[in-house]
Amino acid sequence: MHTNDRNFKQSDKLLKMPGKLDRGPVEFKSHIVSREGDIMAIATREVVSVPPTSTIMGAVEKMTGCGFRRLPVVDPGSGKLRGIITAGDIINFMGGGDKFNLVQVRHSGNLRAAINEPVRTLMTQQLTTLPDSASIADAVEIIVTRKVGGMPITDSDGVLVGMVTERDIMKVLATEKVDLCVNDIMTTSLRVTDPDCPIGKVTRDMTTHQFRRLPVVSSDVLYGIITTSDIMKYLGTKKVFDQLITGDVAEVMGLPVRNLVSSNLVTTSPDKGVNEAARQMLDRNVGGLPVIESTRLVGLVTEFDMVRALART
Repeated sequence: MHTNDRNFKQSDKLLKMPGKLDRGPVEFKSHIVSREGDIMAIATREVVSVPPTSTIMGAVEKMTGCGFRRLPVVDPGSGKLRGIITAGDIINFMGGGDKFNLVQVRHSGNLRAAINEPVRTLMTQQLTTLPDSASIADAVEIIVTRKVGGMPITDSDGVLVGMVTERDIMKVLATEKVDLCVNDIMTTSLRVTDPDCPIGKVTRDMTTHQFRRLPVVSSDVLYGIITTSDIMKYLGTKKVFDQLITGDVAEVMGLPVRNLVSSNLVTTSPDKGVNEAARQMLDRNVGGLPVIESTRLVGLVTEFDMVRALART
């Protein structure tokens, strides 16, 4: 497939502005002391999960149908947590990293065969969890220090009893008035991609740099944003198979990412208040907002940025 290498290089260099200065360590316990000990009050208790024997495709379809970025893997009999599969694992599997070996090596590039492997072959087993006695402050500390977007909650026997995410934390903390604007917390040193960049290169960039989303820029103008969920949905809705002739994963990984970019782009401005931007993210059900100033992309603000900022109040 023909691609424009010059555009890729321009996109990679487009935004290399320095980020905001670190504001120092966050003392979570002192900032959120009034909320300690009540993680189950904000957690999702009826957690959707799959057994280890579920196929990868079955797990992806469930995540796509429910709009989840992560799915716990649980023993059907005991209810004990065995692992978790995330949108990041899926893009790694589709060509981003070491889990691509399941497709490329074990199944000689045959995506149709690989997605029928049990989910236990792909799930993350060494995962971060919270006990059901944890506080909201405990959850915030783990999210901010370990950059974990969501955690299963287990009881003393290791049984899955809940799930808490950045979005759950943001809903609580968004009620706290913050005298900050988007410009104070946004990330300004961004890696971007081009509409003609192959999907395979995007998955590799996301996996290598641990990004959940990449702005898509064409001629210095924001074209859209591509997320790990967008790529996972491509597989989960089975649209990927419309492009398969031989069954080889290379057929779809070589397609331009413009095919997956959503036309429903939600943006914000640098001078918008953090609370207002947080409400916008919650109302529009998005995990990140490109920041636009005078039609130019100047940054990106995410749920993680919001949690980190709101936790300091």
